[in-house]
Amino acid sequence: MGEMGEASGQAYERLARLGLVVEGYRTERQELDVSSGFRRVTTEVVLRGGGLEGRGEDVTYAAEDHDDYPAELPLAGEWTLDGFSERVGGLDLFPAGPPQEEFFRPYRRWAFESAALDLALRQAGSSLGEALGRRYSPVRFVLSTRLDIKPWLAVDPCLEFKLDPTPEWDERLMREIAATGRVRQLDFKAFYEGSPVDNPPDPLQYRLVSEVFPDAVLEDPALEGPAREALRGQEARFSFDAPIHSWADVEATSARVAAACDPECDRFALGRLNIKPSRFGSLRALLDCVERAQAAGMVLYGGGQFELGIGRDQIQALASLFYPDGPNDVAPREYHGEAHAGVPRSPLVPLPEQGAGFGFVFVRE
Repeated sequence: MGEMGEASGQAYERLARLGLVVEGYRTERQELDVSSGFRRVTTEVVLRGGGLEGRGEDVTYAAEDHDDYPAELPLAGEWTLDGFSERVGGLDLFPAGPPQEEFFRPYRRWAFESAALDLALRQAGSSLGEALGRRYSPVRFVLSTRLDIKPWLAVDPCLEFKLDPTPEWDERLMREIAATGRVRQLDFKAFYEGSPVDNPPDPLQYRLVSEVFPDAVLEDPALEGPAREALRGQEARFSFDAPIHSWADVEATSARVAAACDPECDRFALGRLNIKPSRFGSLRALLDCVERAQAAGMVLYGGGQFELGIGRDQIQALASLFYPDGPNDVAPREYHGEAHAGVPRSPLVPLPEQGAGFGFVFVRE
């Protein structure tokens, strides 16, 4: 691929000057038991103004961080979307005490920023696509799960998957899964610590995964140690998620990969990236990274975080507008949990009329 790209900044500039009237807000808590062994809790932030509402979703993983949710942040007023973003960025969004993890802070900021974008678009009578001058396209999606995939394949033999190789995976199981031909990404989750999905880097597992799934994307592998060495020569298949919160992180991660490559990789640049909006916190940082990455020729795909509400619609909207053909981890909410019939199938075909706001409505058969 080519040199790292330069951002045009056009996408954010199209949105930054949108007017926004905020009269107040409320929050709505949602809960669901999920396959990764924990009870998922999220909070929807609902901004109101001018008789309309805008929604965003806080996907902070620690359930206790959704208790004592701030109810009196000074957000009321007349703003531009950019001005509101600056206000939110200057506030402590965890006034009751620090979050369980510092990286949860941008998750909460994104909830308020995405709610503001939704409300500003509704007040302007515009969809996100109209505001950006972009067309909604059918969204290819994969299913991320730690459950047995066979029941899902019985529902839809064409379904694609993003899977986490766990310590329980042996060679027999890997080959059985690989034989389905439906696995597109394997997420090593090497950057998680103290979470229910931790996966300590194992060089034997890394080598076997790369051999048994020769065409799959290898997401978030370790960047040093024996496990990293086990993937030498596979760097073109790498993609990253957890370390990416800005374009600067993309450049830094690319440099770390290149530093551990063979000499001919001196000019290595990442070819793929998982885009999770909440990791960026602000709309500006998100769109800056997306534009720079696409200018660099990178393959982008959307990432999900077990959104239980509007957040799922919003990651589908971004995928539809910016990277519809990627292996997007944005399966509809009906895919949460165990396999069952009657779920929407990939790709998600957008309705011709999306309506105002930051959301996504697709054709349901």
